[in-house]
Amino acid sequence: MVRQLLLSLGVIAGTVALWIAYVPSAMPLLDRIGLLDLVGVDYAEADEQGGGGWGGGGPATVVAEAVGEGRVGDRVVAIGDGQALRRVELRAEATGQVVEIGVAPGGRIEKDALVVRLDDEAERIALERARLTLDDARDQAGRLERLSGTGAVTEVSRREAELALRQAELALREAEYDLDERRVRAPIAGWTGVPEIEVGDRVRAGDEVIMITDRSEILIDFRVPERVAPRVEPGMSLEARPLALPDRTLTGEVRAVDAQVDPASRTLRVQGRIANEGDLLRGGMAFEVALAFPGETLATVDPLAVQWSAEGSYVWAVRDGAAARVPVTIRQRNEDAVLVEGELEVGERVITEGVQGLRPGAEVRVAEPQAARAAPARRTL
Repeated sequence: MVRQLLLSLGVIAGTVALWIAYVPSAMPLLDRIGLLDLVGVDYAEADEQGGGGWGGGGPATVVAEAVGEGRVGDRVVAIGDGQALRRVELRAEATGQVVEIGVAPGGRIEKDALVVRLDDEAERIALERARLTLDDARDQAGRLERLSGTGAVTEVSRREAELALRQAELALREAEYDLDERRVRAPIAGWTGVPEIEVGDRVRAGDEVIMITDRSEILIDFRVPERVAPRVEPGMSLEARPLALPDRTLTGEVRAVDAQVDPASRTLRVQGRIANEGDLLRGGMAFEVALAFPGETLATVDPLAVQWSAEGSYVWAVRDGAAARVPVTIRQRNEDAVLVEGELEVGERVITEGVQGLRPGAEVRVAEPQAARAAPARRTL
């Protein structure tokens, strides 16, 4: 029994010895829990002697990166509704029967192109009659003008002829206007909707004929919290992601900002604008809109430099050739850097590799990343 106990103690002692020899953090851990005192080992004395047989002496080889500078990003994300840049509801100006539709449903149309023509036979006849009357009035006025020098034409007759000519000109203009009222033309260039009428239908004045939208750009209405209201202004950039196209992110700008905050929701209405390249977007689509605001300037460190303990996060800074433990508060994590708040100066170096077993005041030697990986690993207690 005694022999088995001694054998077990030997195995345990050997295991501990191997752990101490190959795990850099073993000695500090044993010292914290008091086991070194039980066996009569002074950790501080052993450390000052270069490990007292626990590892090689001299400074620890580490890799360090310089502290940078960055801004905390304040990002606001909202859901907004899109609409076409311009939208026009075309309505008939007169009553009549549809005899021609000049656009295809959902097709492209240019400005002033014919959309719908109503039956205009009566207006054509009226226009021809007005032209004939005008020609007759011009002839009469010209004849009296030639005879005015002979004394055969009175002043009253000449004035009556001029009045008749003016009335004929106005009648022609009125006939042209009435004929033009039988035609509905596109006031803007854009895309047509699906018409609600067909050739042969009868429409009344004021009836909607078709919708034309200019969606070369899409306007997005969204709301932001009142805390960022003073920082939103026309012209600032934004990112928009159509919910129907989640893999596509578009850039645009703020087009307009409302004059006041809504007291009910404590939000401010903002209108953004994005280009509709490839004509992929439609009015009525939903968008996720993001606005980025620059925040305060903070120190940035490599993500590998941030360590954790029971007291919180910290980094090892290289100061006067030794390691200094600096507590930090993480404010923002990015892909390549962490923005922290702490007693760090821009340009000083923080350790990213070789932090195992470091202690405050331990001497360190900064090596290039490739050299540190190629060199044999050693411990600092």
